[in-house]
Amino acid sequence: MTPAPAVSATRSAVRRLLAEASCDALLVACSGGADSLALAAAAAHCARRADLPVHGVVVDHGLQAGSAAVAARAAEQLAELGCDTARVVPVSVDGPGGPEAAARRARYAALEAARPANSLVLLGHTRDDQAETVLLGLGRGSGARSLAGMRALDPPWARPFLGITRATTEAACAALGLQPWQDPHNADPRFTRVRLRAEVLPLLEDVLQGGVGAALARTAAQLREDADALEVVAAGLRGRVESGGLIDAGALAAEPAALRRRVLREWLLDRGVPELSDAHLRSADELVGNWKGQGPHALPGGFVLRRAHGTLQVEAVGEPPSG
Repeated sequence: MTPAPAVSATRSAVRRLLAEASCDALLVACSGGADSLALAAAAAHCARRADLPVHGVVVDHGLQAGSAAVAARAAEQLAELGCDTARVVPVSVDGPGGPEAAARRARYAALEAARPANSLVLLGHTRDDQAETVLLGLGRGSGARSLAGMRALDPPWARPFLGITRATTEAACAALGLQPWQDPHNADPRFTRVRLRAEVLPLLEDVLQGGVGAALARTAAQLREDADALEVVAAGLRGRVESGGLIDAGALAAEPAALRRRVLREWLLDRGVPELSDAHLRSADELVGNWKGQGPHALPGGFVLRRAHGTLQVEAVGEPPSG
């Protein structure tokens, strides 16, 4: 029997991913919503034909009353779809950045801990999610890295549905007789993404006469290709200007700012500095591209960046200057 078009689309998306990636198992992250249920169904179907084990994990964030029951029902549906294992992993959501960021950190940590060796973790992000990510990055001035959006394959994370819409996953669930959970948080205007989804993107679609979601996703793909090319060039440049963990500031200063900041970002992260904002990187770059004898620059995590004897050095606060 020929499957419904939406079911075929989801299965084709997973097959394309499996043709590109090499793994020994699949782990599907499932919330019980339409995107992740459609993904689990497609993954179970394709994994059987590829002779791959497929496991399902439902992360229970515990943020809503009755979340344990919702998670348990999602795990039941994963088992019914043919997952080799299906389990619920409760997590504690806390830490900086608000509830959305804290939940994301807890979820990814739980999935990383649960995945089998040499497996891919399948995530149900769709083209709609990609459009929201690009628009959010644009509004925050987050730079090309953020505007490039999510990667379809960034091992161990895999997002086979970035080329299909949320409407397709909903249609696939309907065709398969699946009953997705409607997360009330997805309709709560306190969350920025909800307002983007419910207010901003529909308005843009109306004003620009359609195609905005697809156009934003194409923009992300184009920027990602450009960013990948620049990362390769920056890696070669870093090899020429770094020695003994120090950066030759004079040699780096001769390069374009886009390359300098990429070199600085990867070097600083490798030296133990936590995630850097664009403002931190631009301030750090002042020690290279606009050197006027200024003092050290403070970095996240209790580090400082200083320029001494023509080189850049990273030091923990309280350490004596090297050299």
